[in-house]
Amino acid sequence: MTAQQNALVLGASRGIGRAIARRLAAEGMRLCLPWFDWPESAQEMAAEFSSHLVLRADLRKPENVAELAAQIEAEFGCLHVLINNIERGGMPIVHGSYSRPVNSGQWQLELESTLHAKQLVFEHCLPLLRRAEQAAVVNISSIAAVIGRSGPAGLLFSDGYAAASRGVASLTETWARLGAPSIRVNELMLGLIDSRHGPGTRGWSLLREAERAALLEHTPLRRTGRPEEAAEAVLFLLRAAFMTGATLRLDGGFVLGGQQVPELPPGVL
Repeated sequence: MTAQQNALVLGASRGIGRAIARRLAAEGMRLCLPWFDWPESAQEMAAEFSSHLVLRADLRKPENVAELAAQIEAEFGCLHVLINNIERGGMPIVHGSYSRPVNSGQWQLELESTLHAKQLVFEHCLPLLRRAEQAAVVNISSIAAVIGRSGPAGLLFSDGYAAASRGVASLTETWARLGAPSIRVNELMLGLIDSRHGPGTRGWSLLREAERAALLEHTPLRRTGRPEEAAEAVLFLLRAAFMTGATLRLDGGFVLGGQQVPELPPGVL
């Protein structure tokens, strides 16, 4: 990966996005790092990435995304990398039912941030990606798309978030066709990652010890993932020059479940 490539990294004010931004900066990339809420985290990000482009934008609003793309064009001219890492998924353990008055906008927030904002960013950045000789997009999604609100993770994955996450796969495949041959589009599907559905989140802290143990027992690798591991997976997808329209699952085997493989029986023949 050469120096002076340009990357737009969403969600870099916290957790996984921050780890990805650090990894790409270490690769010599110039970064654009938008933020909207979590002002204290955004201030930390701005201080750490003071030589990069940091700006505020509500990525759910088309006019804000259009302005973001215009600023990237003015500063960078083109984009080589888009890390589509934006979501706002409510956890049942935190929010409870959608019917609660306090959750009146929660369903819409989950779909707008997890799915629609990704579409807006890709649409407005597509001309910038096409200006690069070769470009790559990584859509960040969740295993909630596969398992929904079921099993031990049913306390962490809400229905709206799961539905929006499933929609990301359709966008990934459509955009891979649209971008070929110069723009590769792949998806990184995450399981329980620290700061994202694991330790470091409010939901994880609200779980009982037995509920946390059940989640780890359901994970063959018996642990949660680290943001740095997600960043390494992103880098792999950016370097995988013959991969597009694919989904890489980074979940410690959670989707497989914790079932053991029995010894083969002796048979009767």
